[in-house]
Amino acid sequence: MTEAVDSRFSDLDCWTSLQGVAAIWESQLAAVAAVGPALPAIAAAVDAAAERLASGAGRLAYAGAGTSARIAVQDGSELAPTFDWPEGRVLFLVAGGPAALLRAAEGAEDDRADALRQVREGHLGPADILIAVAASGRTPFTLAAAEAARGAGALVIGVSNSPGAPLLALADHPILADTGAELLAGSTRMKAGTAQKVVLNMISTQLMVRLGRVHRGLMVEMRPVNDKLRARAVRMVARLAECGEGCAADALARTGFDIKQAVLVASGASPDEAARRLKAAQGDLRASLGPGDPTPDRP
Repeated sequence: MTEAVDSRFSDLDCWTSLQGVAAIWESQLAAVAAVGPALPAIAAAVDAAAERLASGAGRLAYAGAGTSARIAVQDGSELAPTFDWPEGRVLFLVAGGPAALLRAAEGAEDDRADALRQVREGHLGPADILIAVAASGRTPFTLAAAEAARGAGALVIGVSNSPGAPLLALADHPILADTGAELLAGSTRMKAGTAQKVVLNMISTQLMVRLGRVHRGLMVEMRPVNDKLRARAVRMVARLAECGEGCAADALARTGFDIKQAVLVASGASPDEAARRLKAAQGDLRASLGPGDPTPDRP
């Protein structure tokens, strides 16, 4: 479907710039809308992935070629600073290797042997999750990576923009975002790429929520590595502990800028007690705070 020609845009090169960007904008809206029917499949994939990753040993791996690989790497590489997800628990299988992220290596997408090598060297196994992304769902590199990872026992989530794609048939959890023909025929950096980014954002963010790295809509495992983020951490602790920013800053200083521990310290716990309570609750801040922190009604 992504290779199909949409006759509505056959004279795109004759349109004004305003007409052109309006058409691109509309196509991007359509790309986001195409994700809607996949929400149940996305939720099921998140639940299955969270169950495996909750042990603390599994990794979240991504596989793709070209645009799909670049979108996947963007998603996975942001998990460490945003949620303090360990870098050692993220793995990227990229057609053509890391250099292909900056300079196109179109022929690499056909290299099944390289995919098998990357899966083997990555030691993927039953504790791991592989998110395989391909607009066509037929990319040889991505299919080979998914097949090998599944054969090794990994849970495979397949993301494609084409109904009936082999990748969807292969995956444990197939996710279809049917974006149809592109405004520029075959240019999957357009609608297909946008839909893929939305899907990956949903999967990774909800995974982090399920794994206790978000509390009350706040990134409580964020790494406060610069002035802006340290100021954000102070505001978070002040809000969650219902204290002044001076108290919050002191609690952060006493806990090595661990936001979760600082919330407990600002609420009256000692640093050692805060660490013990979080460990007992497997890092769940809501559980660590106890019955005084009410669980809100679900939407």
